Amino acid sequence: MQHSPHITRLAEAATAAEQQGTGNLLRIILIVMVLGCVLTAWVLLRGYRRKDD
Repeated sequence: MQHSPHITRLAEAATAAEQQGTGNLLRIILIVMVLGCVLTAWVLLRGYRRKDD
């Protein structure tokens, strides 16, 4: 393994980070999916509540 300066390693890491691509999109999709499941559960459970008034 060759020794490379720190600046070269940082530049390579920055280039690799730009090439990842779908990380943010996947994160947004997962957040929306979890919020949708919570909202659906809340609506369904609210509808099954009995009114004893």
